[in-house]
Amino acid sequence: MDMDMWLSTQDGSGQLTPDGYTNVDTFSTPDDLESGGWSPTDDPFMKYSEDPPALIAVLGVTGSGKTTFVNLASRSHLKFILDGRRVVLIDTPGFDDTHMSDTDVLKSIAAFLGESYSAGAKLAGVIYVHRISDDKFGGLAVKNFRMFRELCGEKTLKNVILMTNMWGRVNPQLGAAREQQLRDEHFKTAIDKGAQVHRHNNTPESARAILREVLKNQPIVLKIQRELIDERKDIGQTGAGAELNREIRELVEKHEREMRELEENMRKAMEEKDEESKEELLEEKKRMEERLGKLQKDSAEMQSKFEGARREMEERINTRFEAQMSRIQAGYEAELRKYEERVKELERDGRENASQIATLKKTMAELRKKAADVKRCIVM
Repeated sequence: MDMDMWLSTQDGSGQLTPDGYTNVDTFSTPDDLESGGWSPTDDPFMKYSEDPPALIAVLGVTGSGKTTFVNLASRSHLKFILDGRRVVLIDTPGFDDTHMSDTDVLKSIAAFLGESYSAGAKLAGVIYVHRISDDKFGGLAVKNFRMFRELCGEKTLKNVILMTNMWGRVNPQLGAAREQQLRDEHFKTAIDKGAQVHRHNNTPESARAILREVLKNQPIVLKIQRELIDERKDIGQTGAGAELNREIRELVEKHEREMRELEENMRKAMEEKDEESKEELLEEKKRMEERLGKLQKDSAEMQSKFEGARREMEERINTRFEAQMSRIQAGYEAELRKYEERVKELERDGRENASQIATLKKTMAELRKKAADVKRCIVM
């Protein structure tokens, strides 16, 4: 599987349990969302009613425990019913994934969120996972949290849960001190704008208690969804895309500075005829050139990848839209055939049915107009 973002189900009993959980074993979805195989409009579980399904995204650093939380909360079914509400959990890759570049991670997350929103599915909330066992809020955590903020936007933070986990790996006092530091420093701005902090104790009950907090929310539209669909921006033009581009640019500049310092050290080693240092510096220069070359290549490819992802997303949206319109048109045409048959029956029966025939023909004219309007939508 190329990406670590998926929706899936496994076989189960479908029985309601005392904690309000019911698994769903009648619907299945492919693993790879990036292929465009899953759509809220195509999945019977996602069909809207007065109480639409709750779509909940789970984000965080790679290895933070996102998948463990998702499996505990959903009993590995990911589409399930909790307290009578339909719930769908989305497990996303981190922006430090060992198998995907940050560009590909953003491309995948953005495409899924954009397509979901275009299909009418809004998120009930977002859960950001952070390990309380980490002794500091380091570079990877800072990068992921920045990207998380850019994906969500400021206005949606009231629907965000900042979830700390892995409490069993630290003593309670140290964990509480780290939690307070997160509240006072790294999470403070998000908390001030409505985000909540919750502890996950690595049990199904704790996981579902957190989901119940999310289920209290009104559905939201994330910043990146508005940017992609409402404002029709390319991924690279979104806040998240700009943040990723800024990070790559800063890394390139940092490596270029280090390269200049290395070349100066090499020059001094040559002047001093220090052959051992010279060889070590040459090896380091080679490694640095490789890293710099990769960063420059990633930067150059970023825009083309994002443009390609935008085209693919729009093609999938258009394909699904056309399929929906075709189904609607087929429905109108089937109704028309029924009316036409009924009119023929009434005409055979005599003049006393003239009023009923006129009413049916008026309805048929309206159906033809609707079918024609739908056909124009498909052509466009």
